[in-house]
Amino acid sequence: MAENKTRPTKVSVTEYIESVENETRRKDAYVLLELMKKLTGEQPVIWGDSIIGFGNYHYKYDSGREGDMILTGFSPRKSNLSLYVGASAERNVSYLKKLGKHKIGKTCLYINKLSDVDMIVLAELIKTNYEFVKKNTTANSNTRK
Repeated sequence: MAENKTRPTKVSVTEYIESVENETRRKDAYVLLELMKKLTGEQPVIWGDSIIGFGNYHYKYDSGREGDMILTGFSPRKSNLSLYVGASAERNVSYLKKLGKHKIGKTCLYINKLSDVDMIVLAELIKTNYEFVKKNTTANSNTRK
């Protein structure tokens, strides 16, 4: 069975954010970095080549495939900020209605820039999703040695 491509790395989070070309996206990435550190109590880790993750959990499917994934996180991509917050989950509907300008995928929330959204609502959505995933998985801390 193939290994997951998205795994924790030793890449510096600060160096990664500094490599983001779009100045607004880079500044927003620093805001999200501090917000997620505060909300989760986790230290950030680069997963794969572009995801800044906070905490992780182990999963195992009935097929036998298993691996580890972030509890929450984000990626400052060229086209938008992608936040891994279980965006389409029913528990997030009320937040999304109040959030501001955004798009959603199955698990991702896509924001062009943080000034497009209500930061209080965004913080509530991040915290609620993080706590839900942590409670309902075999969670690990990025800070554990």
